[in-house]
Amino acid sequence: MPTTTDARQWLERWDRQQERYIPDREERFAVIADVVEAAAERPNPLVLDLGAGPGSLSLRVLGRIPAAQLVAVDADAALLGLARAACHDRRSLRIVEHDLRAPGWPAALELCRPVDAIVSTTALHWLTEPELAAVYRECFRLLRPGGVLLNSDYLAEPAPALARLQQRVLDGRVARVGTAAHEDWATWWAALAEAPELADLATAGRPRPIDHDVPEPPTHPDHVRLLGAAGFAEVGTVWQVGPERVLVAIR
Repeated sequence: MPTTTDARQWLERWDRQQERYIPDREERFAVIADVVEAAAERPNPLVLDLGAGPGSLSLRVLGRIPAAQLVAVDADAALLGLARAACHDRRSLRIVEHDLRAPGWPAALELCRPVDAIVSTTALHWLTEPELAAVYRECFRLLRPGGVLLNSDYLAEPAPALARLQQRVLDGRVARVGTAAHEDWATWWAALAEAPELADLATAGRPRPIDHDVPEPPTHPDHVRLLGAAGFAEVGTVWQVGPERVLVAIR
């Protein structure tokens, strides 16, 4: 397993790689923490991070709400290995390896009480519409009344002209911020596979075990519709740059 120092350096490299595609990623994280903090109604909320990857969002939430209890779930053994090594001193963060597409994932979390908030960032886009609908139904069941679900992701509009304009806004923001020169997704994964300090993770994790290619990913209206069908009382966007959104649903 990598040392804490090595893991944190790779986590930093992951964050910069992600900014190539999401130039305002830190602001997105801050908005999520704003909403969780405002909706928590207690100093030690129980927060579930879906598709947590190496733990970037979980760490941001803990930085804002130190007394929070975080449960981070993901199916990628390599990314979770980085999270465990980088965050081993965070006793309030519990990491669970499980595929959200597999039945029974809520039971694998071993939650002790209803959840105050469920968060996700750049993760649920690899679910098909039926899979996403099932996840949203489980989220509704896991949340306490008044709890919130926040999905921050690329949530485009189905109308083609509007979708093109949204992408142009995002491309313009990338150009102005200057993150287009950052390392890309494929290069990061290739480097992980070759890094000697991460040999155990690369072997055990099989980089990119999840199929990220969904033929028809759900659009923004699809997400809103599925959240409403799951039972959420209010659904709306609290932050947006082009197609990048923070979508909030209140139980």
